Amino acid sequence: MNTSDRSGVDRRGFLKRAGLAGAAAAGAPMIAPAQADAADIDLGFDIDVSLDRLFGRGRYQWLVGDHHTHSQYSYDAMYTIDRIAAGAREHGANWIVFTDHGHAEHEKSSVEPTGRDVVAAQWKYPDLLLWQGMEWNVPGAEHATVFFRAGKDQAPLLREFERNFDWRLTGSEASGPENEALALKGLRWLAEQERARRIHAPVVLINHPLRNGRVAPHELRNYRDAAPGLVIGMEGAPGAQADGFPKPQGNGGARGGYANSPGANSWPGFPAEAYRTFGGWDWTTAKVGGLWDSLLAEGKPWWITTNSDSHYNRGDTLVRPQVPDGWYDRTGKYPDPVDTGVPQLAAPYADFYPGEFSRTVVGVRQRGFEGVLEGLRAGRIWLCHGGLARQLEVGVYGGGCAETFGGRLRVRRGENVTVVVSAATANRPNGGGEIPRLARLDVIAGPVTGPATDRETMTAPGTRVVRSFEPRREAGHRVSFRHTFRNVREPFYVRVRGTDGKRHVPGGIEPAMDVIGDANPFEDLWLYGNPIFVDVH
Repeated sequence: MNTSDRSGVDRRGFLKRAGLAGAAAAGAPMIAPAQADAADIDLGFDIDVSLDRLFGRGRYQWLVGDHHTHSQYSYDAMYTIDRIAAGAREHGANWIVFTDHGHAEHEKSSVEPTGRDVVAAQWKYPDLLLWQGMEWNVPGAEHATVFFRAGKDQAPLLREFERNFDWRLTGSEASGPENEALALKGLRWLAEQERARRIHAPVVLINHPLRNGRVAPHELRNYRDAAPGLVIGMEGAPGAQADGFPKPQGNGGARGGYANSPGANSWPGFPAEAYRTFGGWDWTTAKVGGLWDSLLAEGKPWWITTNSDSHYNRGDTLVRPQVPDGWYDRTGKYPDPVDTGVPQLAAPYADFYPGEFSRTVVGVRQRGFEGVLEGLRAGRIWLCHGGLARQLEVGVYGGGCAETFGGRLRVRRGENVTVVVSAATANRPNGGGEIPRLARLDVIAGPVTGPATDRETMTAPGTRVVRSFEPRREAGHRVSFRHTFRNVREPFYVRVRGTDGKRHVPGGIEPAMDVIGDANPFEDLWLYGNPIFVDVH
């Protein structure tokens, strides 16, 4: 079989250089212009399914969103709800969750005013889907996004949850069994409220999981298992990506604020590198065969997202007015920001607006709140930094059926399973001033081995890159390729990532650890898709 193509690089040569030649399987790359999006793209092999069905075209709309933003109702932020919504709209976001921090004064004074501002913004921007949620201080751990729909009872139920289960209000910050039990009690409370139909479709996502090393592997598993389908995953990449810009053009900090070391509440089993980002992505996600893969190897859903964590956005001309010490503790809100007319390059936390750099793209059956909630819970999600691609499509086919992100394909033992990957490359400059180039796409696969006997497991030794493809096309086109697993015998999962190829570990293809003080996020871009499981029977 021909293993090279004029539209790509010699596949065996690339894999040999990367130490992956033994993992290569059948599959010839191809490329078509971006306008050839219909089901007649020639993939060079016969399958009994159209590309529309394979990728869910016509079935799903793909909406850009952000589940982690902060307003003037957070003790460490400044924006009005209206300004976050307007900024998100300007940058192409379709849905936003407002997640101000749990805090005593927030619970006392901020919940209802936030709700009123969210409703006002929803009326002003009817094309956006806006939720009032919160960033939960998880007992015994760190932070998580919590949101749901509850109509007129939204604010009272958020307050009830915050009052009873937030570590700032319950004195339950320290790591330990008692506080971990309180976190699980909070999750079960959400599940009970859903069963009682007091709230609808609650979603919990663990935020910046290893920024401080405070969420142990067993805690992630416990959250997932305590509320299946409700705790759906974690941030694969944190917000605050702009914090890594080198001085004088930025703070000279670390992407996502990942510049920490183990503390008193950190889980001692994490290595030192777990406290850093890799191409802007959390170590749990960036390490092939690492913690994320160990969760997927159990065969249970665990999705990843990305977000802005917007507090103070780099380059914005708005600033928070000077106020006396203790202002927030007395009022639960900061005054509206003022416009200086001067871009703030060294803003605190150095975030971006929703949709400006980090994008969580969700496939929805129908545009609306219900559609986004269902798409998130289903894992129909792909993620992108810095506009690296306009679109990512992944379909897995076998036994006459097809699935995309978050799906579960069922095939008979001995059948072939084919993965088809298609991406529309960038065609306009991003916030860094350049049109990013998609330099490589990787297919990653790992066996499903069942529940971990050790709840602290954070490796999946069988997971590896099984195929890499380097497109050679100008901007604004579509690149596509396929990979076939032949004679499958055991269950497995497959996921896809991509990169601009600017930074890797020496001699390899894995993302390199970001350099604190010199990590321009636009100089190291990656995208990720959520997994598709293949059940073999």
